[in-house]
Amino acid sequence: MMRTARHRRLPLAAARTLAAAMALAHAASAVYAAPASGAAQAARGFQFAVIGHPLQHDRDEAALKRAIGDATQGDPAFVVATGIKAASEPCSDKLYAQRHALLNESPQPMIVSLAGSDWTACLNSAGRSNAIERLNRLRELFYVDGESLGARHIGVTRMSSTAKFRSYAENAHWEYGKVLFATINLPANNNHYRAEAGRNSEYEDRLVANRAWLHRLFTLAARQKMHGIVLFSDGDPRVTAEEGFSLLSSFQTKQDGFAEVRKQIRALAEKYKGKVLLIDAQRGAAGEPAIQWRDNVGHLHMAADWAEVRVTPGAAALFTIKSGSAEAPQ
Repeated sequence: MMRTARHRRLPLAAARTLAAAMALAHAASAVYAAPASGAAQAARGFQFAVIGHPLQHDRDEAALKRAIGDATQGDPAFVVATGIKAASEPCSDKLYAQRHALLNESPQPMIVSLAGSDWTACLNSAGRSNAIERLNRLRELFYVDGESLGARHIGVTRMSSTAKFRSYAENAHWEYGKVLFATINLPANNNHYRAEAGRNSEYEDRLVANRAWLHRLFTLAARQKMHGIVLFSDGDPRVTAEEGFSLLSSFQTKQDGFAEVRKQIRALAEKYKGKVLLIDAQRGAAGEPAIQWRDNVGHLHMAADWAEVRVTPGAAALFTIKSGSAEAPQ
């Protein structure tokens, strides 16, 4: 009788190489690739989470850890965290690296949007402002490539990909479910306008960059017929405030650092056919997070450490608050 042909075994080294390659391919697909039904699911609706700078009230790192844990429980498409440290914490490389590691542990894609407390009040050993040097250090650490942080990544396009604005890596945009999302560096402390500084070089240069950035975002959203635009920042430029409202008590003796960006967003939004949602890290009135609308521009008041926003393409209400934490500052 003839024996049936036996299956030949791969040499041990070749088998190990093949197994390692298959494992690597599987890991890569888990980290980078969305499920095949991801685009269809996004078209039906999705949610994203926002962490609204829980450290701004001088709380410790545990508050940020809790916010990350809570915000990622509902399996959002991504999370945007504004602010990595309290103003009272040191502006050290060690702390920056520590917070980078913490945010990078997120199971969901994590996009970091800078807050003024991260860099504007930093001082050097001589007691002089070290803000620009610290801002550049944050850029080097948090924005080294075109990807988010987190165990899973999403790709982003950084403003620094344009030679003229190579410094502004913190400004980034990405698309999900026919909605354009973007971060923009607008520090809460009057947009870091410094009346005592003579020429406000950092403020003025960033003003030029942000002007170009906003124009690019609205042009892109209009050209690609996006359902909406979502802008994340630290400061509230008060785009949805009533025309007759003025912060006289705050701005009698100093320039309104948000005046130009407020005017520009209003003008661009007026011509844009979709919805515009502005999300900043400033706490609104006590209670649950809510969106205030003025024509097609909405403003999310963060009354909590985090919130989850539902996006429903084709619905009358494109953006709705799904859930959030209303924990009062400790």
